[in-house]
Amino acid sequence: MNQQQIVQIIDKVIAEFQGKNTIPVEASGRHVHLCQKDVDILFGRGHQLTPKRELSQPGQYLCQERVNLIGPKGMLQNVAVLGPARPETQAELSRTDARIVGVDAPIRESGNVKGSPGLVMTAGTNFVTLNEGVIVARNHIHMTPEDAERLGVKDKDEVDVKVQCGRGITFNDVLVRVNSRFSLSMHIDFDEANAVDLMPNTVGEVIARSC
Repeated sequence: MNQQQIVQIIDKVIAEFQGKNTIPVEASGRHVHLCQKDVDILFGRGHQLTPKRELSQPGQYLCQERVNLIGPKGMLQNVAVLGPARPETQAELSRTDARIVGVDAPIRESGNVKGSPGLVMTAGTNFVTLNEGVIVARNHIHMTPEDAERLGVKDKDEVDVKVQCGRGITFNDVLVRVNSRFSLSMHIDFDEANAVDLMPNTVGEVIARSC
């Protein structure tokens, strides 16, 4: 039994105890995804991203490598890089982060960067200029096909999620993302997490499908 299967079994057990419509909620901090071309430019030709620790989504990991992000008005230092390398480079920021660097980042699903603003990304004396690729990640739920069947949803659906936390709130129009490689979890950014006083082991309840 591999790690992905173990994680999925744990998710199912938790769901049984907490209720069939309950999902874990996690805060996702600012980070970047790099294509291999930009990895080569920033860290040296042929460089491979170095895993530091695994993330909740199987196959995804926090890297040892870090970058700085420079925009028209400011800089974010020591920004996390998540691996493995992807087809396109993108930076996922909170709205507060975007204002610090001075870009009007749209709220988008990860990977949808067309027409988004760019910035300069540096590592040491090396740099990459992005013409586009800066977004505020739309809140979303990762789930397996089995989770989707249990919750009565499908890929790209939008649902409402009532989050049970210090400042309880219902998030509307949360995007559903279904893939057999995923582990059940709702992701919100740090602005959202701070606003609702998110704590470890917070859960949310899928209460309605949005029209």
